[in-house]
Amino acid sequence: MNSSTPTLPAARLRRFAADAFLAVGLPKKDAATCAELMVRADLQGADGHGIFRLPQYIRRIRGGAVNVKPRVRIAREAAGMALVDGDNGMGHVVMSFAAKTAIRKAKTAGAAWVGVRNSNHAGPASLYAAMPLEHDMVGLYLAVGNANHMAPWGGIDLLLSTNPIAIAVPGQNEGPLVLDMATTVAAYGKVKTAAQRGETMPEGWMIDHQGRPLTDPKRSSEGLLMPIGGYKGYGLALMFGLLAGTLNDAAVGSETVDFNADDTTPTNTGHAIVALAISRFGKVAEFKRRVDKLARELRGSRRMPGVERIFLPGEQSRAKFAERKKLGVPIPEALRASLAKLAGELGIAAL
Repeated sequence: MNSSTPTLPAARLRRFAADAFLAVGLPKKDAATCAELMVRADLQGADGHGIFRLPQYIRRIRGGAVNVKPRVRIAREAAGMALVDGDNGMGHVVMSFAAKTAIRKAKTAGAAWVGVRNSNHAGPASLYAAMPLEHDMVGLYLAVGNANHMAPWGGIDLLLSTNPIAIAVPGQNEGPLVLDMATTVAAYGKVKTAAQRGETMPEGWMIDHQGRPLTDPKRSSEGLLMPIGGYKGYGLALMFGLLAGTLNDAAVGSETVDFNADDTTPTNTGHAIVALAISRFGKVAEFKRRVDKLARELRGSRRMPGVERIFLPGEQSRAKFAERKKLGVPIPEALRASLAKLAGELGIAAL
């Protein structure tokens, strides 16, 4: 992001997002939940999942693709598991409910796996993996992406999505280690933001149907995202799809609805979240001490020439969070114009 890009305070963005959701019928509590999590995504640098998505979310709500007043419920459960039915509600609302359910169950069972069906796009995976951290728990999150942009290894038919995973592990003084990654080299949200900013994509993000590099994000429909690690990333995307989608009777493969192009069809998005109570495995303080020890060893290890610092998962996001909380969230001109247009359509105060 260009350092000269104008910024706006997080609180202002939260108010704007909440007003937009209220204008299309979300209850006040749900509007606040969605706004809070979306702006948190922006603060930690996940620009493709924050306020950038607001016009798209509103468009789908107005198109009837999302239920603004869902009855989110537990459809099935046992001591260490639950299946949550989101009733086609906003993904942020449904996943907040699922995360709380996993945490509650893990407090008694020690570990809890909660699957989700009939949900929607919920933003970056790390938001939900990190929720158990406050309870001295490890969090793990999987999801089926909301549009297929990956082909099976060696193929060209788009049958898999970016299917992300996030794992959050608490530390004592070193801060939590939080891995958040798509099973593609780049999340499709980064492609969309690059297109909006008029930027080109690095080689390696996408290829066309002949296997040639595709660097123009405005031509992304002509190609496919590359999996991480070649065939290994394809395998991970498949397995995450089975665990977050098929296991929960949620959409996967050819059933996946492209929410970028379709504003009227429910997506039946599947997620899964796992909470592990560290206290059931041993002393929490000792676990965190050992996490810190390993973190310091890795960060202090010998570096290759030209490498200034070795980063740990989540460190750069935390640094960006602190910076943006102080200086504001960068809002490029194209995004600002898009949000101004949305404000006019909804009759709410512009940013």
